[in-house]
Amino acid sequence: MDETSTDVQSVDELMQRITDAFDSLPRQLKSVATYIEQHRQSVMMDRTSDIASACGVHASAVVRFAQRFGFSGFSDLQAVFRQAYTGAGGSQQTYQQRIRKLIDEKAGEASGVSVAREFIAASRTGLDELEAGLDDAQFEAAVEMLSQAENIYVIGVRRSFAVASYIVYALQHTKKRVHLISGIGGMFREQMRSVRKEDVVIAISFAPYGKETQYCVRAAQHRGAATLVITDSQLSPLARHASASLFVKEGSAFAFRSLTSTICLCQALFIALAYRLELNVEESKETGGYDD
Repeated sequence: MDETSTDVQSVDELMQRITDAFDSLPRQLKSVATYIEQHRQSVMMDRTSDIASACGVHASAVVRFAQRFGFSGFSDLQAVFRQAYTGAGGSQQTYQQRIRKLIDEKAGEASGVSVAREFIAASRTGLDELEAGLDDAQFEAAVEMLSQAENIYVIGVRRSFAVASYIVYALQHTKKRVHLISGIGGMFREQMRSVRKEDVVIAISFAPYGKETQYCVRAAQHRGAATLVITDSQLSPLARHASASLFVKEGSAFAFRSLTSTICLCQALFIALAYRLELNVEESKETGGYDD
């Protein structure tokens, strides 16, 4: 029954175990794993029946998921999240629940201004979560990868295309050679053919994860290029084999997800890279590496 034991001490430890076992999980349990990864701060209060409904599975599958990782039942698994988030994240989650309740109560009656304010509030919540969950080591690894890259290729489709276009625009203010994999005319394969071992491919994708983006990541890895994935979950098919991964979960209201946090993360990445590159230039000047 259990591949692990109940000596899990933290949410991060539990999520790492889930990530390691994800490929071997049955389809129904994969759905539960994905839900838990994407709702870390609410899962401690969610009812088993609600999670089952959201995942399209029977409630018994949620219990089996917990047992798969050594818990006697789902409430024991929830306790791990409750211990982690009751103090630090409880007020934030309560605020998110208030937003959702307000939306339900105002269905069909909300004014334009109230819609705007609720969406702005949801975006602000997303930014708070981005700051709290930023992985310092992965972010530094991403900056280092980009600073060493011969070429930087960027791929993002559908709602991620706007973000991909922005980061290409920003990175073109550095001395790096930057390329947008636009797929115009359906030519994703052709545009990926120039990727080499010394290059970095930035892939931006969120559930349900664009097939084109997944192809570009596989192609980059086949060619020996480094891959930087910006996505929403450790269980993302793009993240599990990436050279570095940055995770961002957008706030949402009225069934629309914001792009605020993703754009902010990309801007921070660009600024950190630009700072690193300029610092390297200054150090080279001091050692006589550049002409006056």
